[in-house]
Amino acid sequence: MALAETPRVLILKATAYTSSVWETDRTPWITATGARTRLGIIAVSRDLLKGTLPYGSLVKIEDLGRWKDGSDAGRFDPLFQNILFVVEDTMNKRKRQQIDIWFPDRSLALKFGVRRVRLTVVRYGRPGAQ
Repeated sequence: MALAETPRVLILKATAYTSSVWETDRTPWITATGARTRLGIIAVSRDLLKGTLPYGSLVKIEDLGRWKDGSDAGRFDPLFQNILFVVEDTMNKRKRQQIDIWFPDRSLALKFGVRRVRLTVVRYGRPGAQ
């Protein structure tokens, strides 16, 4: 486990997903690591998974607004403020420099849309992982 002594901050594109077969695979409630989906689970693009945000990393997320124009910033902060998100899933290989936040229902995921987020790394990887 590597605690982030000086937290690394990333500004990334963020989308939302739910546990549906048209958004995931045949096992929509199970992540790439075998964890069960829940609020607090994020998927990361494979380029981030390879070193910046390995499985098990803990992060805080701040909503910086809509991707295109930054409008509506902070709308999701009340939902995110007390959650440490954990990297447990992987995005499609065509995605780069992006995260996908799991939501419990499709309507909330659609309201989230595509946003810019500030992601602060609290812990890199899992405790005891090399």
